[in-house]
Amino acid sequence: MITTPELITTTEVATAVIHLVVPGRDMPKYMDPAIQEVLKTLADQGEHPAGPMFSYHHRRPIDTFDFELGFPVSKPVKPSGRVVGGALPAVTVVRAVYQGPYEGLAEGWMALQRWVRDKGIAETGRFWESYLTNPMEVADPKDYRTELNWIIGA
Repeated sequence: MITTPELITTTEVATAVIHLVVPGRDMPKYMDPAIQEVLKTLADQGEHPAGPMFSYHHRRPIDTFDFELGFPVSKPVKPSGRVVGGALPAVTVVRAVYQGPYEGLAEGWMALQRWVRDKGIAETGRFWESYLTNPMEVADPKDYRTELNWIIGA
């Protein structure tokens, strides 16, 4: 389900994002319009994504998801509509790659959480996932690959 987790120290990456706070059950209906809005803003500014789409979660989901959806960029984006500049932080994460349909991501995250807790690593509640495959280019959802980044504390 997930690759063997690794401790990684990331570097800060500039991003173009839309911040969303939505009920989990409604997330699919908000994601595609947000993706299209970010991509249009980048195109309007003569830019394109500098890496895979991601969702950065500010906290563990309870009744709502509080997250930024966006793309890495090579230079700062000018705010436009809901799109603003942001950053994936320079932090220490436990990273693994989940392979399979998006419906199974929760199980992948639970497996990563078990690994973190079994090792006694301090948790922050913040995390992000980077979507390494594009569903428009990969026909079978069992081949989707999603990088899981669990931000850990000291």
